[in-house]
Amino acid sequence: MRIGFGYDVHAFAPNRALWLGGIRVPSERGLLGHSDADVAIHALCDALLGAAAMRDIGYHFPDTKGNEYEGIDSKILLQRVMTMLREAGYEVGNCDITIAAQAPKLSPYIEPMRECLAQVMGIEVGRVSVKATTTEHLGFVGREEGIAAYAAVLLEGGQG
Repeated sequence: MRIGFGYDVHAFAPNRALWLGGIRVPSERGLLGHSDADVAIHALCDALLGAAAMRDIGYHFPDTKGNEYEGIDSKILLQRVMTMLREAGYEVGNCDITIAAQAPKLSPYIEPMRECLAQVMGIEVGRVSVKATTTEHLGFVGREEGIAAYAAVLLEGGQG
């Protein structure tokens, strides 16, 4: 068994869709990023890659490769990470994601996020935990400047 941890943060930006956990969340602002800026999936990818000692999301999907990853759906990145892991003999035991956002309220979107992520990863929904929290108006999240996400994963199997 191997444990991984991931973290990501993106600033709010006007005229962008807000994608979190693979779900489009209604919001007047989205997140700024080279891809769709889905902080939850990016943190999850980093946790998965880290558990397998396969570096990080920026290494595998750099924003320096021209338009190759510009605007890409982060679910595609997660699918590619899962392919890399399975080729190395790993399977996901479980994953736990925390999204820190002062706004918008995410409670109605938690179950759809869990279902979406489980489907993309090819695992049971019971292996996927998604939680949302605020920062009680503290820091950049509390000032509604952006959103942060944290992820922990357990991988099973692998080639050492």
